[in-house]
Amino acid sequence: MTTAIDTPTQSNPARDDRTFLGQPRGLAYIVFTEAWERFSFYGMQALLVLYMTGHLLQPGNVENVAGFAAFRSGIEAVFGQLSLQALASQIFGLYIGMIYFMPVLGGLLGDRVLGRRKAVTAGAALMAAGHFLMAFEAAFLLALFSLILGSGLLKGNLAAQVGGLYAKNDPRRDTAFSLYCMSINVGAFIAPLVCGTLGELYGWHYGFGAAGVGMLVGIVIYLSGRNHLPVDRVADRSERVKLQPGEGRVIAALLGVLAITGLFWTGQTQVWNTYPIWIRDHVDRDLFGLSIPVTWFQSLDSLAVLVFAPVVIWFWRWQAKRRSEPGDLVKIALGCAFFAIACFLLSVGEWFAGEGKTALLWPAAFHFVCAAGYLYAAPIALALVSRAAPVSVNAMMVGAYYLALFAGGIVSGWLGRFFEAMSPASFWLMHAAIVGSGAVLILLLRPLLIRELRLDTARGE
Repeated sequence: MTTAIDTPTQSNPARDDRTFLGQPRGLAYIVFTEAWERFSFYGMQALLVLYMTGHLLQPGNVENVAGFAAFRSGIEAVFGQLSLQALASQIFGLYIGMIYFMPVLGGLLGDRVLGRRKAVTAGAALMAAGHFLMAFEAAFLLALFSLILGSGLLKGNLAAQVGGLYAKNDPRRDTAFSLYCMSINVGAFIAPLVCGTLGELYGWHYGFGAAGVGMLVGIVIYLSGRNHLPVDRVADRSERVKLQPGEGRVIAALLGVLAITGLFWTGQTQVWNTYPIWIRDHVDRDLFGLSIPVTWFQSLDSLAVLVFAPVVIWFWRWQAKRRSEPGDLVKIALGCAFFAIACFLLSVGEWFAGEGKTALLWPAAFHFVCAAGYLYAAPIALALVSRAAPVSVNAMMVGAYYLALFAGGIVSGWLGRFFEAMSPASFWLMHAAIVGSGAVLILLLRPLLIRELRLDTARGE
């Protein structure tokens, strides 16, 4: 095994640099790389289920997929016999689950074996290969495997490099992670419009190809900025990795925060699950004589974050000047509270609609309120992990952040079964209660977490 040595005082090309919006220049290369990586990811995600149900899994095509018969037998041995639609949904669920699980292992490799730069580069190359392999029916399973492995190598290590640009208590760190998360939403907003349109109008493989090209652009950007990225960790293979006294408790506390954050992601991932069904069946989508496509609401979700991000960042700076900016834990609690309010608005909209369809005002309000929740919860939780995690396992712990998304996605999929059994108003009220409980838990445990995470109370934690 290896020991990664990374002292906070070692030469770093970024920490005193304020070239990019008051941030280190390296942050620009990271956020643009992430934007293109998310473009490729969400472009492929927008097409995957449609591609499987409309083409790949149809008789006459599915037989062309190498190894699919054995793969299907394995899935149905666990979940029972599945229809075409159910099989496509199950494959999609497993794919997304593994996408968010693998960054833990990818972070471990980045910390101890490859170094973060090599891990990110290898991950991006594997993802690009996976997108292009989607053009060949026979290579479908290999394509998914490449995408899962590539995402695992890239995500935890790229996010960890954001933290590596700053000294531990640099107040710019939270803003940096907000910009990083904003880049995710730029990619998520554009991808369905570009890849989805190409895939549906001109052929599935054009959409997948566009996703692959996007990832290649990301690789070029990342490599061109390598001199402005944090110095890679040096591996000392003569020693085993050892945590310092008390660091095990820090890790346990961080895992507790991430478990609570999973409640937030239970609501957030429902936006990609049953929410489109609710939009399709229960919302009046007519506007000026035109019917708004269901998928446009997904773009609205990302657009709302992009609109609110500068406002929230400005507000934090305003608070910081007055020494009233809340700490990370309070911000995460506020994020959960905002999202709970957003879900409550959907319930209220259903109540006002009665037997009719819900007005457009309510889902629009939902997206803008939950955008505030996302900005307070998601990037701040990531920044907290990056700042508080022990140096020797920092990238691995940043990768562990994505386990909250994995757990939230799994739970939201399970909760989706209640959508037909409950009234829509009750369904969304249930989600408001689930996410709201995250805010309560964070505030109740805040004194303990501050102590175990060794947070700086001077920062308003």
